[in-house]
Amino acid sequence: MSSKTSTLSRRSLFSGAATVGAVAAATAVLPGVVSQVAPSAPVTPKPTRGGGYTLSEHVQQYYKTTRV
Repeated sequence: MSSKTSTLSRRSLFSGAATVGAVAAATAVLPGVVSQVAPSAPVTPKPTRGGGYTLSEHVQQYYKTTRV
Protein backbone atom coordinates (compact mmCIF):
# COMPACT_ATOMS: atom_id res chain seq x y z
CA MET A 1 0.00 0.00 0.00
CA SER A 2 1.33 3.35 -0.88
CA SER A 3 0.60 6.20 1.45
CA LYS A 4 -0.30 9.50 -0.15
CA THR A 5 0.43 12.64 1.81
CA SER A 6 -2.14 15.38 1.62
CA THR A 7 -1.02 18.59 -0.04
CA LEU A 8 -3.70 20.46 1.89
CA SER A 9 -2.11 21.76 5.06
CA ARG A 10 -3.72 23.61 7.91
CA ARG A 11 -1.96 26.83 6.92
CA SER A 12 -3.21 26.75 3.33
CA LEU A 13 -6.72 25.89 4.52
CA PHE A 14 -6.89 28.91 6.84
CA SER A 15 -5.27 31.14 4.23
CA GLY A 16 -7.90 30.15 1.68
CA ALA A 17 -10.71 30.69 4.18
CA ALA A 18 -9.38 34.15 5.03
CA THR A 19 -9.18 35.05 1.35
CA VAL A 20 -12.76 33.90 0.73
CA GLY A 21 -13.93 35.93 3.76
CA ALA A 22 -12.15 39.06 2.55
CA VAL A 23 -13.63 38.73 -0.93
CA ALA A 24 -17.11 38.19 0.52
CA ALA A 25 -16.77 41.29 2.71
CA ALA A 26 -15.54 43.37 -0.22
CA THR A 27 -18.44 42.31 -2.44
CA ALA A 28 -20.91 43.09 0.33
CA VAL A 29 -19.54 46.62 0.74
CA LEU A 30 -18.77 47.40 -2.92
CA PRO A 31 -22.37 47.96 -4.20
CA GLY A 32 -22.92 50.61 -1.50
CA VAL A 33 -19.75 52.42 -2.47
CA VAL A 34 -20.52 52.44 -6.18
CA SER A 35 -24.07 53.74 -5.80
CA GLN A 36 -23.03 56.73 -3.69
CA VAL A 37 -22.24 59.69 -5.89
CA ALA A 38 -20.63 62.75 -4.36
CA PRO A 39 -22.65 65.91 -4.98
CA SER A 40 -20.75 68.34 -7.11
CA ALA A 41 -20.47 72.02 -6.34
CA PRO A 42 -22.32 74.36 -8.69
CA VAL A 43 -20.03 75.71 -11.36
CA THR A 44 -19.65 79.46 -11.24
CA PRO A 45 -18.56 81.36 -14.34
CA LYS A 46 -15.08 82.84 -14.32
CA PRO A 47 -14.86 86.62 -14.00
CA THR A 48 -14.29 88.41 -17.28
CA ARG A 49 -11.67 90.81 -15.91
CA GLY A 50 -9.49 88.31 -14.08
CA GLY A 51 -9.35 87.81 -10.35
CA GLY A 52 -11.37 84.80 -9.43
CA TYR A 53 -11.36 85.18 -5.65
CA THR A 54 -14.72 84.42 -4.09
CA LEU A 55 -15.60 84.52 -0.44
CA SER A 56 -17.03 81.01 -0.16
CA GLU A 57 -18.19 79.15 2.93
CA HIS A 58 -14.93 77.31 3.50
CA VAL A 59 -12.96 80.57 3.24
CA GLN A 60 -15.26 82.21 5.78
CA GLN A 61 -14.80 79.20 8.08
CA TYR A 62 -11.04 79.61 7.78
CA TYR A 63 -11.28 83.29 8.65
CA LYS A 64 -13.33 82.42 11.75
CA THR A 65 -10.64 79.99 12.93
CA THR A 66 -7.85 82.58 12.55
CA ARG A 67 -9.48 85.24 14.70
CA VAL A 68 -7.65 85.90 17.95
